[in-house]
Amino acid sequence: MEKTYEITGMHCQSCVGRLTGALSELDGVDSAVVTLDPPRAHVEGSRIEFERVMEATASAGDYSAREISGAVPAPKSTPQAKSKLATYYPLILIVTFLLAGCAILQLRSRTWSWMDYMSDFMGGFFVVFGFFKLLDLRGFADAYQTYDVIASNFRRYGYLYPLIEVALGIAYLLRFELFWTNTITLIVMSVGSVGVLRSLMQKRKIQCACLGTVFELPMTTVTLVEDVGMAAMAAIMLAK
Repeated sequence: MEKTYEITGMHCQSCVGRLTGALSELDGVDSAVVTLDPPRAHVEGSRIEFERVMEATASAGDYSAREISGAVPAPKSTPQAKSKLATYYPLILIVTFLLAGCAILQLRSRTWSWMDYMSDFMGGFFVVFGFFKLLDLRGFADAYQTYDVIASNFRRYGYLYPLIEVALGIAYLLRFELFWTNTITLIVMSVGSVGVLRSLMQKRKIQCACLGTVFELPMTTVTLVEDVGMAAMAAIMLAK
């Protein structure tokens, strides 16, 4: 079953994130795609009732929904409609610059240390990704709440998570208490992987919040690789 609703009260990507999260959490809803232009919500699932959609829409903020009668095609402006390269270009660019920048630091020291290289990369990764999340903290919290196992039950964790990332990033760059820094990273990223894996297994079409709401990235195995990769590097450094 597919239904499309016209949404009033939307004005930015934070609204998109809040409404996507609220509609995705409804029982019987498999996916919810919300677009700002036009302001609509395209909902798919086995149980879509107008009253429940109205309640979820109102719970997300000062919004209201009106069902659009007739066949309305799913929005084509979603990340799935783009090529994989176009979709992940910002992520690829950021990671490439981080890898290259950390390599330059190692070459400048004239002695290559994989442990220092990983510390610099993880530090830069957390600081940069935390920065993008903080640009729209509420929007990130709304999007993160739709799939993270902790944030879905404790919303405040969604607000704290970017600060945790930035703190971990600074700790890696300063080489501050690396045992505890790696331990916390291993725990945080492992727990994060559980929520991502669960969403992938349920084949939910939701937004990945790894770069906040600045870029529209779909939840795919790339997100899982990020979390598992960071957890693996923390585990390697703990083993040394």
